[in-house]
Parts: sequence; structure tokens; C-alpha cells
Amino acid sequence: MAALSGIRVLDLSRVLAGPWAGQTLGDLGAEVIKVERVDGGDDTRCWGPPWIDDGDEGSTRRSAYFASANRNKKSIAVDFTKPAGKEVILKLASSCDILIENYKVGGLRQYGLDYESLSAMNPRLIYCSITGFGQSGPYADRPGYDFLIQGLGGLMSITGRPDNEPGGGPIKVGVALTDILTGLYGVIGILSALNHRNETGEGQHIDMALLDVQVASLANQAMNYLSSGVEPSRMGNAHPNIVPYQDFPTKDGRVIITVGNEGQFAKFCDCLGVPELANDPPYKTNALRIANRTKLIEYISSLTVQKSSKDWLKIFEESGVPCGPINSISQVFEDPQVIARQLKRESKLGDDTKDVMRFVANPIRLSKTPVEYKCSPPKLGADTVEILMGLGFGVEVIEKLTEEKVVGIDVR
Repeated sequence: MAALSGIRVLDLSRVLAGPWAGQTLGDLGAEVIKVERVDGGDDTRCWGPPWIDDGDEGSTRRSAYFASANRNKKSIAVDFTKPAGKEVILKLASSCDILIENYKVGGLRQYGLDYESLSAMNPRLIYCSITGFGQSGPYADRPGYDFLIQGLGGLMSITGRPDNEPGGGPIKVGVALTDILTGLYGVIGILSALNHRNETGEGQHIDMALLDVQVASLANQAMNYLSSGVEPSRMGNAHPNIVPYQDFPTKDGRVIITVGNEGQFAKFCDCLGVPELANDPPYKTNALRIANRTKLIEYISSLTVQKSSKDWLKIFEESGVPCGPINSISQVFEDPQVIARQLKRESKLGDDTKDVMRFVANPIRLSKTPVEYKCSPPKLGADTVEILMGLGFGVEVIEKLTEEKVVGIDVR
């Protein structure tokens, strides 16, 4: 039995943060029903190439982007702006434990699908709203996107090289990290609310904001500022609180060194062939090394360029100095540790095909209730008939709803 067996989730979200939360719950065993527009579905279905299936000309394809956040879900295509479509969602919500949505603040109220309306019908419902800025405050009505939030929330001010270096300037993180973190924080909130409901029988509203998550995730950088009043700055790959903790040039590339204590620094100096450096007065402690960072890094770099990356990594690893390469994505999936942990998986794209989709495993390792990969990301409306029949709709009614474009069945 999976960890969340018996839990039913209604996923009204689109793009990434909400779908990531829904996918995580699905991986943990919940039944996740993804509600999509009849005319095209989730916006990210067409965010390609690349595609995970080509399909016939004119069919609704699944982009790799969509596939990254929508496995282990069923898809029902419903137009809930129409009264009959709204009734479908109301029936679903009455039978679900959790609802995830990322519409603008108040956007679902006009359809009676807001928390207040649905909780009156289903008091046990856990309703998770994900927005850019939350349900309150002067920015509440603004749309919020990951890139925008990375800038507004301070992440880009500490990401990238200093302005006075070549290529200097603010840089966003290479994936929509704020969306991913919001999805994961959303799951934490949902599971907390689920435990509360198990104790009290009461559901509740969860207000998740991308900006809140981004600010909270500034972690030590935020605390550095709040504790000292000194504005953190972009430092490239260097660390504000530890030296040496960055990448260094080699004869043929760069390697990463992450020295976390004085013992590791002594070993590092031995590997460099300058053991006396560990006791040199300007560098004897981490605080001193921070104060004398520039001179020390220049000296270390003059030594690391004398050998290849492969040679240095072998030397450091044998001496217990934390180190690593800077891998490309292809190199990541060729790494023996990644292979051993089975982080690259495969699944069929459907019962009626031999096509296979490769995907990244969920990193949660549960010893008693392991993650399951029950199904690949669904085609738009692939489960509409099954879900409607489960709600008590007859064949003739389903045909009528389809003709009126209230619902879509395996939309093409």
C-alpha cells in the first residue's frame, strides 16, 4: 500500500508549482484528477519542442515540460465556466480530500469553486491556493511568474558574477526553482493539514505564495543581512560564509572544492603540496580566510591550474577533501551514483503503444511505502469518461456534455 492510498486530489492548477505538488502527491499514492480546459488543456502541453510523443497531425501532443510535472494523474477536460461543467467540478470536489488551484485571487469565486463555497459543501476539504503574492497584501491581484519572483524576491541579486567581472550581472537560476519550491512547500502544508484533519475532522485553506517561498528560501543569505545589516552581493560560485568553497581552474577545466572545516582545509593544503599554508597566520581559521579571501583564492588558483581536473579529483577524493566536477546534464545521467540510485526511469506512454518515456525519479525513499509510478502524463481528457461514470453520469448524458463541449474526451 502506498503512503497516500485512499486520498483523492482534485488538481485545478496549471503550469508548474501546482502541478508539481499534485505530481508529488500522486507519486506518494494519492489518486490525482487533473482538471484541464477542453480547448487545449494545461498551457504547458504546447510548450515544446521537445515532445514526448509526436502523435498524428493535429492531435494534442505532450511536451517534455508538461511531462515533467504531470505523471501519476488522470485527466478530465471540463469547461467549468458553463453551468453543467461547474456541476461536474462540484461533484468531484464533494468526493475529494484535497484541492489544488492556482487561479488569480478570487478568480474561482464567480463559479462557486472558492474555498468558502466548497468547504461549506465538504468541510473536510483541504484547499491549497497557489498564487504569486498570496491572498492578501498590495500585490495580491498581480500575476506572478517564477522569473519575476526570482528578481523581486532577491534571488537574482545573489546569483551570478559581480558586476565588475566579465559576464557580471544578475542571473536567474537555470530551472524555475521558485515554482518547484512552492510546490514542495505546498505539499508540506497539505500533509500538515491532512494530519490536522485526521485529528479534528476539519479541512482548511492553505495560502501559498511564490514570493513568500522565495524570501523564506534565501536562508543563510537573509540571516546574514538581518544579523549584520550588510547587503549580500553576487559572488559567482564563491560562498559568503566559507572559504575555500567554490570552483577552481584546472589545466583543462574547473573543479569544485567545498572545504567545511579546519581539518578539511589542512588536507586540502596537503593535496596542493603546500601543507604549511594551513598554519599560515592569515589563513589559520575560516574567519581569517574570509577576511583574506582574494589573495588566498588567487594563490590556490595558481596551483590548481597545474593539473587536469581528473588528476585533481582523484587526489582530493583519496584524501577525503570534498570535491566534484561540473557536469553537463548528459554527464549527470552517466554518473555511476546517479545510475546506482536509479534516478533515470522509463515508463510506457500508454497501454496501446510501445513508445517509452524517460523521466526523473522522485527522490523520496520510503522503506515501507515506496513511491510508485502508476501512469505516464495523461493525454488531454484521457480519463473523462471513467471519471464521469464514477460520478454517476450515464452514457447519454456524457455524450450530450461532449456535444455541447462541456467536457472533452481524449481531446484531439
